[in-house]
Amino acid sequence: MERYWDAETWTNRTRPVGGAEIPTGGASIRRTVSPPGPSLPDPVVPARSPVSAGGMGGIRTELLSDERYAEIGSSERVSRQNERLLKVVLGDDVLARQGSMVAFQGKIDFDYEGSGTARFLKKAVSGEGVPLMRCSGEGELFLADRANQVHIIDLKDGGLTVNGKNILAFEPSLSWNVERVKGGAMLVGGLFKTRLEGDGWVAITTDGDPVVLQTDQPTFADTDAAVAWSSSLTTSINKTFKAQAITGRGSGEAVQLAFQGPGIVIVQPSEGEVVPPHSH
Repeated sequence: MERYWDAETWTNRTRPVGGAEIPTGGASIRRTVSPPGPSLPDPVVPARSPVSAGGMGGIRTELLSDERYAEIGSSERVSRQNERLLKVVLGDDVLARQGSMVAFQGKIDFDYEGSGTARFLKKAVSGEGVPLMRCSGEGELFLADRANQVHIIDLKDGGLTVNGKNILAFEPSLSWNVERVKGGAMLVGGLFKTRLEGDGWVAITTDGDPVVLQTDQPTFADTDAAVAWSSSLTTSINKTFKAQAITGRGSGEAVQLAFQGPGIVIVQPSEGEVVPPHSH
């Protein structure tokens, strides 16, 4: 359902919602990752009446007359309000990144969600993981993280390994843990990511339009640009370091994550947030 203001009241229209199924070697991941190309708003229902001269409550603005900005009403448990904003219809609880709530309607409570002793120790040692809050109650919850793009992935008795900083929210029915990436021990401190398994949805974020690579041939990705991948994949470290790098003539591409097996790898066009140099 998609709601918009027709100058007198909020009305409803319907449109299909769906996603593509991707085989992932024993698991089925239905993805809603945006296709390549320029970022565009979700398709909208044909035009409706413009807002009257009086606007709404004496307010006139294109925000009311442009249906792209109207709240999307949906019977779906989770949906994208737009490409950078997640909407969750609460009834059952949801686990979300702390501080990711931007708005809600209804009666919703937010509580700290502990990770347990074992996961807490792993997070402390590795720096990997996601600070979580439990959202409970009834209403509509809107989540976002630094205006990054939002993508919803359904796990059907499958597993997904995700960079913790790219996790926005997920269903409590999914089990999760912080794990060392196989083959990543050679890196200083090792390489750790968050693994989610079971049946349920997870919402991830990407810095820009991602590419979804099917691993039907040897696949490699920058360790910071690789956002998520099928947990069934075999990982290793590919080294492209050359001796001339010692003299400042390197390529800047010394190591990459290598993936083998049937599945997918989601790669963002960014190596993460750049921390500006400190100045005195």
